[in-house]
Amino acid sequence: MRGLLLGMVAIATALTSAMTLASTSANATMRIAEDRGGQIGHYLQAFATLRSSGEKVVIDGNCLSACTLVLGLIPKSRVCATPRARFGFHAAWMPDGEGRPVTSPMGTEALWNIYPSPVKRWISRNGGLSRKMIFMQGRAMRGIVAECGETTRRAEARSDRRNAPRPVRYTGASAASDRR
Repeated sequence: MRGLLLGMVAIATALTSAMTLASTSANATMRIAEDRGGQIGHYLQAFATLRSSGEKVVIDGNCLSACTLVLGLIPKSRVCATPRARFGFHAAWMPDGEGRPVTSPMGTEALWNIYPSPVKRWISRNGGLSRKMIFMQGRAMRGIVAECGETTRRAEARSDRRNAPRPVRYTGASAASDRR
């Protein structure tokens, strides 16, 4: 397990420190609406692919747990939030031998290392990463995530018309706590 977490930390570091990644001139937009999070590794892979695609990301509802990695793995200029957006942060955890959640210091450190400085400051001001989820929404997002404006909505409408009938859809991993 320790090796897996060290590998995830290495992947996260490589992703966030990479100066350039291959990108296309994608006009597509991914909309994240109700993502409850899941295993960090799945999100590292998904967001690495999304980052290299050049797609924009609209947060339009809950983006919880590992989903919040979008804030550190996708360029800030390609992420915006609607008034319905809400980010939920907590410490990483993994199941113990009996399936109960146990805080993972290495997983939490991996999360922390991916978040940009403004997100880290907000988390620190609001109690830090612990077992309790803290939520960022509304005015708290100012300066951290751009507001999706009218120009974004018009661009999405044009993009949707050009790319129809195949809209981009986001399917988040299910939360580990939902598994039985």
